[in-house]
Parts: sequence; C-alpha cells; structure tokens
Amino acid sequence: MLDTLNDAFNGFINLGGAAMMFIIITILSLLVGVSISKSIEGGLRMAIALTGMGAIISLLTSAFAPALEDFVKSTGVSLSVTDLGWAPLAVITWGSVYTLYFAFICLVVNFLMLVMKKTTTFNVDLFNIWNLSVIGLLTLYYSDNNLVLTSVFIMVIYALMLVNADVMKPTINELLGYDKTNITTTAHPSLLIAPVVYIFNKIIDKCLPFIDKYDFNAEVLNRKIGFWGSKFAIGAYLGIFIGLLGQQSAAEIFTLAFTGGVALELFGLVGGWFGPAIEPLSDGITKLMSKRLRGRKLFIGIDWPILATRAELWAVANILAPILLVIAIFLPGNTVLPLGGIILTVLAPALLIVTKGRVVRMTIIGTILIPLFLWGASLIAKFVTDTSKAMNNFPSGMNENALFSSVDSDPIEKMLAILMGRAVDTMDPKLLLFTILAFVAYIGMFLWYFKQMRKENAKAQNGKEEINIKSAM
Repeated sequence: MLDTLNDAFNGFINLGGAAMMFIIITILSLLVGVSISKSIEGGLRMAIALTGMGAIISLLTSAFAPALEDFVKSTGVSLSVTDLGWAPLAVITWGSVYTLYFAFICLVVNFLMLVMKKTTTFNVDLFNIWNLSVIGLLTLYYSDNNLVLTSVFIMVIYALMLVNADVMKPTINELLGYDKTNITTTAHPSLLIAPVVYIFNKIIDKCLPFIDKYDFNAEVLNRKIGFWGSKFAIGAYLGIFIGLLGQQSAAEIFTLAFTGGVALELFGLVGGWFGPAIEPLSDGITKLMSKRLRGRKLFIGIDWPILATRAELWAVANILAPILLVIAIFLPGNTVLPLGGIILTVLAPALLIVTKGRVVRMTIIGTILIPLFLWGASLIAKFVTDTSKAMNNFPSGMNENALFSSVDSDPIEKMLAILMGRAVDTMDPKLLLFTILAFVAYIGMFLWYFKQMRKENAKAQNGKEEINIKSAM
C-alpha cells in the first residue's frame, strides 16, 4: 500500500510544475466553494503562465549564454551567474508542493492575527507567496529539511509583513490620494526591506537634510525619457551591452538586442497572467474569511503595483538600472550579471513609501542598498540551479554546468535562511550564537521601525486634525 502511494506521488511530481499546479489550483478552488468553471480557469491560467515563463527564460538563456561565456573567458571577470529575474523563482516555487504548505500556514497566521487584533490587514495576494516559498525552500535546503525551523521562520516573516502593511497604510493613502474609507494596502514581501530604507532615510534627515532642495519632478523626467526608458529599450541596451562585453559580431549584437527587448517585455506581459490565475482561489478564501470575521472592516492587501501610478517609482527604477550594472561589475563578492532583474521594482516601492516619493533620497538609498541584492542573488545561485535541475525546470540553452539566479526581493531574509539552515544542520556553537544574534537584531530592527512609523502616523494624523479645526473656525 505504501509503495503504491509513493509511486502515485512520484507520478504526480513527474507531471511537471505546470500540470501539478493546474490540478492543485483547480481542486483547492473547488474546495473553497468556487464554481467548476472558474476553478478550471484559474488552474489553466496558472499552468499557461508557468509554461510561458519557462519559454521566455529559455529564449533569453539560449541567446545570451554564449556571449556571457565569451565575456567570462576574455576578461576573467567572475560574473559567471546569469540573472534571469523573478520568473525562474516563481516557476520553481509554484512547481513545488511546499509552496501550498507555506500558503496554508500563512493563511493560518493571518487569520489568527486578525482574530487577536494584531493586524488589520487580510492579505489576498496569494500568488506572491512564492517569494516566501523561496525563503522556506532555502531554509530546508541548508538545514537538511528541518520543517519545524522552516515553518516558524516563515510564520515570523509573514507576521512582520502584515504589521508592515498596517503601518504603511497611512503613507499609501497620502501617496495615492486615498481617503479614510479606502481599504487597499499591500503586504508584498519586497517591502520587508523598508526598515533598512528607513534607517538610511533617518541618517539623511540628520546628516544631509539639504538634499531635498535638489529634488525634481519625476513625472517630467519620465516624459522626457519616454521610449528610452521602456522595457523594450532597456532590454535592447542589455543585449548590446552583453554583446559588446562578449566581443560578439555586429549581427550577433543586433540579435541579442532584439531578444533582450522581447524578453523583458514578455516578462512583464506573462507576469500579468499570474494574478488572474490565483484570483478565483483568492476570492473563495476571502469569502470564507469574511464569514468567520463577521463583517469586520479590514485592510485588503494586494500586489505592490497599486503604487505603480507614482512617477517617482519608475523614474528611480530607470536611474538605478545603469547604476546596478556598474556596481555589479566592481562589487567584491558578487558573481551575478544583472539581466532579468535590471529594473529594480523589488526595491523601488519601499523607497517610494519610506521617503514619500523624494527622488534624490530614493536614488541615494537605492544605490547604497544595491549590493545587498547582488550578494543575495550570488548566495542563492547554487540553490536555484540545483533546485531547477531537480524539478526538471533547468532553462534550455544554458550550459549544464552554468549557474543562474535572480536579483530579487528579500536579500536579508535569504541570508538569514542560509545562516539558520547551516547553523542547525552543523550545530556549530559559534554559528548558532551568531545566528541567534542576527535573528534578534533582525526582529529588533522591525520592532523599532514599527514604533517609529506609528509615531509618524500619529503625528501626521494630529497635524491633519489641527488643520481641520482651524479651517472650521
């Protein structure tokens, strides 16, 4: 009997990530009361999105791999890891049953925190659970599959995400012009970098307050940049840059430029398919939660693009792209050449919220924090590559000995996951002590940041009330 179940499970795994997710998303949607039609639609959209991402990754790697190999051989620069952006991580994680387990424990944490009134945010952005799944899988990878440690770590991070969504809500209202009745917020995992951004913002307050005089209108800058800052154009620049680095022929450089433009544009297009894929399941869970909480007013956490209407976000993302490339080449300890993650939308939203859209501050702090993201991508390269091979998702066109990674969100959490995993696996006393100190410092930083944000929110609210009283008089 046990052998039969094991064979059935292995057979299910061997269907591949896309097929697995089609079946799982469809069944889960049915279980939470979604109609058969909508359930199948959600499962099918997820399978198609995963398949599409895999195809784009293969297109990019097939075109860029030879030039990158020539670049490494001719220069000796050790940027031997190819950055394929967030897409391969989403493909790997959504092809793993662990992602559904992490989604389940996160929903439990969210429900318990709502019941105990420790948060006002109900996060319906289930698709981006894959970001936490990366951290969870990293912890499992380095801790010899310690599921207890992994589960606790994921639950702590998710709790921090929810409280972060609460304390950011007043600033989001201010930036987007929402009134008090608006319930929209975001608990996106990329915003976990906000406490670090806040620290540097405070340093600027103390040491460089005069830089705000030099701020400029981001909307005007974006209009002036126009097409030259589009995904098409940035992809083409990358192709030309890689072609020149690899000393390719003119024909090959043109091909790389066009392929880069296509890939970056398609990453955005196909990435937009994931949200609708998870919507039926998300809606079903939302209805169940609403019944349990008896109509209590909540903030609804959705994906970070609610902030995308702010021109400052895109202006800074465009400014940081060339800075990221230059830093990558000269940064000690970095092995990643940024490609798919060249547009730092994993950092720009936190910069926008914490600085309240001050472009000069956003650019300075973003430049300071870029090394964290490069080191994070370098550290997880072996894990990402090994996991993709184990799940039969290794990008075609890449040398089988090549490494790839992603310049993506949550570099600090990834570093903590690796550190904790190694400490528990080896039980080295010094490493365990260092891990405990690092974790305490991490939690302490968040608690301090939450306290400061609440103070600022209260101060801003009192200021508004004073203005309203004066206006009434």
